[in-house]
Amino acid sequence: MFVLVLCLVYQNSVAESILVYGDSVSAAYGMDQEQGWVGLLTKKLAAEHPHYTVINASVSGETTGGGLTRLPKTLDIHQPDIIIIELGGNDGLRGYPINKISSNLELMIQKSRESGSDVLLIGMVLPPNYGQRYTRAFEDTFSSLAARYSLPFVPVLLDGVTTDRELIQRDGIHPTALAQPTLLANIWPDLLSLLR
Repeated sequence: MFVLVLCLVYQNSVAESILVYGDSVSAAYGMDQEQGWVGLLTKKLAAEHPHYTVINASVSGETTGGGLTRLPKTLDIHQPDIIIIELGGNDGLRGYPINKISSNLELMIQKSRESGSDVLLIGMVLPPNYGQRYTRAFEDTFSSLAARYSLPFVPVLLDGVTTDRELIQRDGIHPTALAQPTLLANIWPDLLSLLR
């Protein structure tokens, strides 16, 4: 009986990990790491789900192509239970072909699942000056992949942020430290569905 209790305690305390795999928005561009939404997530999990650790493998300027290249080694090193894929924004801003963006994201989803990770996909939107046809196809890429693979999905990470000047840095692209709690709030419900 004593051994059984110890085993149950051990099973309930086994650490699990969340890998955040994104670009500058997740890399806390323009602020201290602790101020970014990933830093806030780390604090929230420490208080509410302490058996989870967060690894931030986000790189400013990263594209889906670069992310796909880095992914196998990253998965091998960290072996995450959950991976949050937040990539594609830089591809869209550079006007990369939609089919290539979609293919890269799909391969990342497949490789993540093959490694045993649950996937949370983050969608992206583009400014209207990219044209309605490209913008719509770009945004549909994320929702289509989420539907195809039955993934928890956050359609717009920056929802509620882009219309307030205090929440966007001077470059007009990156959210400020004040915006980070909103980013975390946008992600949290879907991430919560994956927590064990």
